[in-house]
Amino acid sequence: MRSNNKLFSELSNRILVLDGAMGTMLQRYNFTDEDYRGERFKEWPHSLKGNNDLLSLTQPQAIEAVHRQYLEAGADIIETNTFSGTTIAMADYHMEDLVYELNYESARIARKVCDEFSQKTPSQPRFVAGSIGPTNKTASLSPDVDDPGFRAVTFDELRVAYKQQAEALLDGGADILLVETVFDTLNAKAALFAIAEIKEERGVEIPVMLSGTITDASGRTLSGQTAEAFLISVSHSDLLSVGFNCALGAKQLTPYLESLASNSDFYISAYPNAGLPNAFGQYDESPEDMAAQIREYLDKGLVNIIGGCCGTTPEHIAAIADLARNYQPRKTELSTELYK
Repeated sequence: MRSNNKLFSELSNRILVLDGAMGTMLQRYNFTDEDYRGERFKEWPHSLKGNNDLLSLTQPQAIEAVHRQYLEAGADIIETNTFSGTTIAMADYHMEDLVYELNYESARIARKVCDEFSQKTPSQPRFVAGSIGPTNKTASLSPDVDDPGFRAVTFDELRVAYKQQAEALLDGGADILLVETVFDTLNAKAALFAIAEIKEERGVEIPVMLSGTITDASGRTLSGQTAEAFLISVSHSDLLSVGFNCALGAKQLTPYLESLASNSDFYISAYPNAGLPNAFGQYDESPEDMAAQIREYLDKGLVNIIGGCCGTTPEHIAAIADLARNYQPRKTELSTELYK
């Protein structure tokens, strides 16, 4: 993990560009179940197709290639291929025992490529963000409509799972931990609690990005919070940034970013989808159209970190990066003194 000073220095001087969708890029490979298995898991008794995190072990060259394309497009921050890298999510594939290795190797691959690009252009250092997804269970809501008090997971189970993932990401070389696509803030709080434990145990500062997701036109997360409520409920945490990603396109996300930016001293991040999905679940918004909508964020001085989520490609990130370099980052009171 590199010095946090460099990260804060970059954030104070310019808008940093986050990469785009890993899943969208991996779909282009049309990997079969055999491809997901590789030689190592050839005899695994369960289907593995769709386990994108596993590709860091069985198809690492593809993961490296995607990272490389986003860096060539102008990304400053690369997310690790670990969105589902917890024991809770990996239970679907009966691969809980592989979680540390999956996260470590994913971070190592991203670190390798980022260091390569940073050496080529030292004036534009690149950073690795360890992706920590929301898991496939929620701590605030019951999955059983007939038993509203039932919970499929506990806070402590989430804390333990997130802690294992976060430690592996840091060991593999992540600069930042990105708790993303938060649909239930209680899940996110378990992740933040786990990260705080690691910080205390290791005696280190860990920059943490937190990104929620507005799930529909009501402007609320799945667990029912408005943008303001989401911010208030996490504002006690020691965060690098807070923001939103996924679910909505850039245009639809604007009012919620305005709410965060006007009420927070954290850096603000945004990485929307390439528009809304069509009837076939595909994203049709062009890089030019998406960049044109993101221009509003920049004109209004809303963001410090900008990127793309579902449906975005290196072409989208290139268009966003070309635009962002012409703007100053959002001004914030967040002090770099805490990280010296």
